[in-house]
Amino acid sequence: MKLSMKKTQGITLILLMMMAAFAGCIGGDDSDDDSSSSAAGDSSSSTADTSDSGASDSSDSSDSDSSDSSDSSDSSDASDSDGSDGSDSSDSSSSDSSGGSAVSTMDAEDGGYTYASNVDNHRSLMADMCDIKAHANAGEWTAAKGIYTNGKNAEKSDGSYRTLQGFAAAAGKNHGYDAFYGADGSVDAMIMDALEGTGDFAGVSDTVRYQGIAKLTANLGMVAYTIHELNTAITKANAGNVDNDTGAPHNWDEGWAFFHGPDENVGCSPVATLNKRGADFGTEHTAGMAETTYNIQQSMIAGLAALQAEDQAGYTDAANDVVKNVIIAYSQATLKYTYKMDSSTDAAKYQAEAYAFWKTIEAYAAPYTDNACYNMQSHTMGWVGSYDNTSCDDFAWYEDAQMGGPNSGTFTGCYNMVSHTVAEGVDQAQCEGGFSNDYFYANYGATSMNNILDLQDANVLGTSYDVTAWLQPVWDHYGITAEEIGSYS
Repeated sequence: MKLSMKKTQGITLILLMMMAAFAGCIGGDDSDDDSSSSAAGDSSSSTADTSDSGASDSSDSSDSDSSDSSDSSDSSDASDSDGSDGSDSSDSSSSDSSGGSAVSTMDAEDGGYTYASNVDNHRSLMADMCDIKAHANAGEWTAAKGIYTNGKNAEKSDGSYRTLQGFAAAAGKNHGYDAFYGADGSVDAMIMDALEGTGDFAGVSDTVRYQGIAKLTANLGMVAYTIHELNTAITKANAGNVDNDTGAPHNWDEGWAFFHGPDENVGCSPVATLNKRGADFGTEHTAGMAETTYNIQQSMIAGLAALQAEDQAGYTDAANDVVKNVIIAYSQATLKYTYKMDSSTDAAKYQAEAYAFWKTIEAYAAPYTDNACYNMQSHTMGWVGSYDNTSCDDFAWYEDAQMGGPNSGTFTGCYNMVSHTVAEGVDQAQCEGGFSNDYFYANYGATSMNNILDLQDANVLGTSYDVTAWLQPVWDHYGITAEEIGSYS
């Protein structure tokens, strides 16, 4: 079943109006696939542009993480049984490769990418990710937090451990999350809320908390680290430092280590999420490998060669393509799980999954969601795209008017001649008297998304949402087509 979508103008409290689907992006429900996606052959604005932090960190700050070398994990739990909560295990990790013991040997290549430098210690962090997920799945919150904060598998030469928290909590990282959220360590703050059951995760069920830990750490955390390393590589290359071991190629290698990790642990990486979404939306490159995974793999390979050749356009384009494909994959994930929130049994779980996937791209997507004008008489919203509050007064009523552009032909209704958008659900009186520049909402799509993903609001559960209209302007910004998003059915 496929639905068609038009932009509906509804206030935040009337989210049910956002139910029609855009050209086949949303379809029938499916059952969760508890098998892991672990294919070893895995694989717009520029990354620099979207990295709102504007950091110019030419050093590899990821190497300076300090952490307690003690291992507070509960070693008694070596298994990972996803079946206890019915989670979509391919989005977080599989039991097949949980634990550092799976990283027994590391060759020079992972998922089709050959490293130019030694990043084995960074690659080992994916085993930490697997162990965190295993402990969280068993409800062992303290053990999961212990590995996240103290480390377990990535032991450095001085005997201390590199930690996932060390990356997420550090200030001055070359990604856009801290600038967007207005606080250093924003990624760590969200992950810690899930680990400690605080903030957005206060009072939630164990199932919801598990989803937050597994999905935020494996996706938000690892994607943020990846973007940081690509941006750092670009900064170094622009400064002329392209030494394989200490310069831009080394940071680029670290980006792949965070995004893919060792082949043995790929089921715990973002790649697992991408591959599952490719299967969901009919956007696989080959069986088990999403088109997004393949595109990122190829861009990483090409980007490394461009860095070594000091080809600025080449490595910048490669980084841009990585970000674009991240937006595609996590848009797919957000679409899927907001749509599944009508479940009578698992709505809260699906909401938590959608929350984590949306947070993975929010900093890169929210600035491009549509602005809107509130109508005080109809209590609906009129979309105005990227235009500012002065466009709210430009809605006017037209009778049998001849319109050009995308609305060519005879038109009757409330139309904005500046933004070229239609305010639906309003009559002539409401169109002419209900809009005001004083009632303008910036990034209304992102605000609406966050409202339905409020983990503290049970009232939004039990309803299926299609959020395509809120994501469409994001896709337009990054040059993403409907074919690239695919169709979930």
